[in-house]
Amino acid sequence: MKTLTNVIDLKMYINGEWVDALSGQTHDVINPANGEVIAKAPLGDVEDAVRAIEVARQSFDSGEWADTPPVQRASYLNAIADKLEERADEFALLETLNQGKPIKESEIDVADAVACFRYYAGMITKPDGQTYHVADPMQAMVVREPVGVCSLIVPWNFPLLMSVWKIAPALAAGNTIVYKPSEVTPVSAMKLFEIIDEVGIPKGVANMVMGPGPTVGNELAESHLVDKVSFTGGTVTGRSIMKAATGNIKNISLELGGKSPNIIFADADLETALDYTLMAIFFNQGEVCSAGSRLLIEDKIHDQFVERLIERAKKIVVGSGHSPETEMGPLVSQAHMEKVLKYIEIGKEEGARIVLGGNRLMNNGLDKGFFMEPTIFVDGTPDMRIVQEEIFGPVLVVQKFSNEKEAIELANNTKYGLAAGVFTQDAAKGLRVIKKLRAGITWLNNYGPTYNEAPWGGYKQSGIGRGLGTFGLDEYTEIKQININLQVEPVGWYKN
Repeated sequence: MKTLTNVIDLKMYINGEWVDALSGQTHDVINPANGEVIAKAPLGDVEDAVRAIEVARQSFDSGEWADTPPVQRASYLNAIADKLEERADEFALLETLNQGKPIKESEIDVADAVACFRYYAGMITKPDGQTYHVADPMQAMVVREPVGVCSLIVPWNFPLLMSVWKIAPALAAGNTIVYKPSEVTPVSAMKLFEIIDEVGIPKGVANMVMGPGPTVGNELAESHLVDKVSFTGGTVTGRSIMKAATGNIKNISLELGGKSPNIIFADADLETALDYTLMAIFFNQGEVCSAGSRLLIEDKIHDQFVERLIERAKKIVVGSGHSPETEMGPLVSQAHMEKVLKYIEIGKEEGARIVLGGNRLMNNGLDKGFFMEPTIFVDGTPDMRIVQEEIFGPVLVVQKFSNEKEAIELANNTKYGLAAGVFTQDAAKGLRVIKKLRAGITWLNNYGPTYNEAPWGGYKQSGIGRGLGTFGLDEYTEIKQININLQVEPVGWYKN
């Protein structure tokens, strides 16, 4: 298990300077694999958030960044991508050290973050806007402009990648930003801002504050100096963000929770479905908003599929993420592990039958970390909390269906609508079902891949707006209509 020789001293980044919290307070950042302190992070408060917001406001109002030609803004983003790629091994190690995920997953995250910066660097140099041939003598056009000061608040499950999903398009569009990482996983955030500082983005354009959501996060959502707030996290917190943003009717983007169904029909390629089912729920320890946490299996193959699923899940290697053999790391914190374990007890009390796992792992040197067994419940019913509520851990709940109509009804029977998967070799049936699913991200005969080019976001209480792709850039812009008179002379509307 890899450890640090020295505890990392983290700083906030405001107006191009590395600073501590105004209060001087700090808190410990923990390695979830062994409970050791790996960093000291500033414990920011409202005053720190206010300072960063004011700097970002002044910077945006100066027009320096928004007026920077797109090709030059693109050069900054490409420079960030280059430096991040050069330090890819370092970032992957730190991501695993702080969040716990297996190193191979962290390596993918870093590569995706590099590609995201390059994607938006390329996009902002391409044609945009529209022109309209309206009644003579007028010419109408639409242009997109930066929305202004953007508060960016990210969760702890993909600390680097989720940060880049927001930072890259926000900066590309010409906004200034105040970014807040989760207080649980701030290490890669500071390292990313080291790169932002190195490439020379003008002072005040990109700012980072650290601290709790109820204080720092609330100020970022509530401040009337902020024009937009983009938040990724739980639905309950998302509601609070939405309420706080109403004071000046902010532009908001919310990517919230999920309880996503993964539907397996009897005519599916079962080995393919099995592989993706495991990935859908146990990738990143199940700490994924789009995790396939509800497995819907057609009754004809239910017992056979569950038997194979248990057999495969038993073989998942759980351990420190830094080991190349590890396939599932620890949960991110003790508090979160205890929450997941509580849901397991709730499932048992509700009458679901546990057929695999359900316990904290304490053997083979794992006793100091926050490790859990891959866990599978069967006999799930729609009224159960473990079927309706987001657990955000390696806990799969199996439900049974007998026909296409029932599968659709079960799949749509939660308040969430983020993602869904369908497995069948009948393409017409697969597409027919997908079109009936109330979910923003869907897969046919696979589960989980994301692309910088395609939109990410959900229906219902899974959020508002979309990230990534052209849609993700649009989220950080305002639309302006411009009407030009090509025949400059009095209109003659009034006689005198």
